[in-house]
Amino acid sequence: MSILVFGHQNPDTDAIASSYAAAYLYQQLGLDTEVVALGTPNEETAFVLDYFGVKAPRLITSAKAEGAEQVILTDHNESQQSIADIKEVEVINVIDHHRVANFETANPLYMRLEPVGSASSIVYRLFKENAVALPKEIAGLLLSGLISDTLLLKSPTTADSDHQVAKDLAELAEVDLETYGLAMLKAGTNLASKSAAELIDIDAKTFELNGHPVRVAQVNTVDIAEVLERQAEIETAILAANQANGYSDFVLMITDIVNSNSEILALGSNMDKVEAAFNFKLENNHAFLAGAVSRKKQVVPQLTESFNA
Repeated sequence: MSILVFGHQNPDTDAIASSYAAAYLYQQLGLDTEVVALGTPNEETAFVLDYFGVKAPRLITSAKAEGAEQVILTDHNESQQSIADIKEVEVINVIDHHRVANFETANPLYMRLEPVGSASSIVYRLFKENAVALPKEIAGLLLSGLISDTLLLKSPTTADSDHQVAKDLAELAEVDLETYGLAMLKAGTNLASKSAAELIDIDAKTFELNGHPVRVAQVNTVDIAEVLERQAEIETAILAANQANGYSDFVLMITDIVNSNSEILALGSNMDKVEAAFNFKLENNHAFLAGAVSRKKQVVPQLTESFNA
């Protein structure tokens, strides 16, 4: 039975790219691996897959239902962000660039964790370390994962090494980094066609913060005001999501990819902790957060500290 390789729920470009590339890499190294996905690719990722002629991984909801006994995780490790029955299978490998939380295994495993801009950056290094050639389309996927997670190397999560990784991958993928990167990012900012429920779930993760399940979502745009025009319906969708899933709080980052700022829209039972996290005052449930583009580095750690205070 194949070893399933997948990224987190509500997969973004890095989750799809890193899992697809990792599955290919381990196949070349003699493992029977298959890439799968825990959600439908978003518009940005669909653009990437179409650009490089790659078929989207098939969707699954249960590893055991697929007959899998072993899995490899990319771009995540927290159990609530993974497949529903993650505790019923053996995790044999993790490739990630996030914090480690709510994670334990019965057996030893391989873990490659690095504080870099994307899981794709790590997978690229694994190709080099194992002397496995990168096909053009996989180089393109990995480049796209890095561009997506670092907003074209502008995010504070960008590691010094990511600049060379991006240069190498762009050359292998035969694209101009800036031209392709901007086109890719803009492909993911078409929010008008999304319902409010879809919009708040494009890129959303749940974090256990001192016993509170906090949902932190992010959408990219070129016009924050345009998104806030839909505030009423977005808030209705957030309240419905909180009630249906038991989230104590919902924090939505509306990120301007051109000017590298975000507006925070938040609803829940701990708004005092959200305000303390960012040292701002929510007015009509939202507030401006200058220079914030990274959920991983500029939102989740601050929320964690505030909820633990």
